[in-house]
Amino acid sequence: MDYSNLYEDLKAADVEFWADLLPEQLANAFDTTKHGDLIRWQNQLEDLPKISPLFRDISIDTVKLGNADEITPQLQSELKEKLQQFCPWRKGGFDIFGIHIDTEWRSDWKWQRLENHITPLQNRFVLDVGCGNGYHCWRMLGAGAKRVIGIDPMLLNVIQFQLIKQFYDNAAPIDVLPLGIEALPPKLNCFDTVFSMGVLYHRRSPLDHLFELRDCLKSGGELVLETLVIDGELGDTLLPKDRYAQMRNVWFLPSCATLVSWLKRCGFQNVRVVDMTLTSIEEQRTTDWMRFHSLKDFLDSENSALTCEGYPAPKRAILIANAP
Repeated sequence: MDYSNLYEDLKAADVEFWADLLPEQLANAFDTTKHGDLIRWQNQLEDLPKISPLFRDISIDTVKLGNADEITPQLQSELKEKLQQFCPWRKGGFDIFGIHIDTEWRSDWKWQRLENHITPLQNRFVLDVGCGNGYHCWRMLGAGAKRVIGIDPMLLNVIQFQLIKQFYDNAAPIDVLPLGIEALPPKLNCFDTVFSMGVLYHRRSPLDHLFELRDCLKSGGELVLETLVIDGELGDTLLPKDRYAQMRNVWFLPSCATLVSWLKRCGFQNVRVVDMTLTSIEEQRTTDWMRFHSLKDFLDSENSALTCEGYPAPKRAILIANAP
């Protein structure tokens, strides 16, 4: 994976110290002795057909690279089989030469809920924290961002992103790095927009996460925060006893009023809630590309307003705020 363009862009953004640190971080993350599947995934990437699409569109709900009539039916069948080797696909969808990767999440629905509320991304330097396989990163680039950096510590997500980029353009100003936010140098203060979507409730210290996000932004830069919330008043927060919707690593689900107060306490300004939506089983579901249990299996079988543990069913809010 060639990150030379990324290093140059980091230097241009006056964060050369991160560019100097990254090669060692990436070498450590891609150490094949630490991840048993990595060599297999890399070999599968190398085995993909070397074809470039004549048609590309990353500004639409299903990121589309190539049309079915650009390749033979036999090659399309072989390509579909190879793409399925990278399952489970959780975020998307994608359309590769007429092959629809129907991911677990209809991630385009989340994008539709936020795209008209954020500052336009034209010519902005953008960070997407916990980006998964980079679906939303592609939408950010399609919306005109100058450079998009996604970070996600799950290696399969990074490999899936690399697969899409391999078909799109390896020189494109977009990368997903196998890092968590704690691996970023402190006080970067270089990004125009930072997204954190589906991350906050996984953090044991949500305020620390908000401070980390603030320190990534330029003064006046924009945070787009999406997370699980509960109905309630200022101060109301759910701390699950064990699992929440079968997830072990869910810590704090605040009310929107509580979350607004957290952001203000961390120094953010102009804090506003722009959307709150109950997650439906149409938005998150099992598909042929993600065959494990999904949302409907995590809800109470007799009352879909509750999780199987008896907590309120997943509701997600989007908040926007500015760094001081």
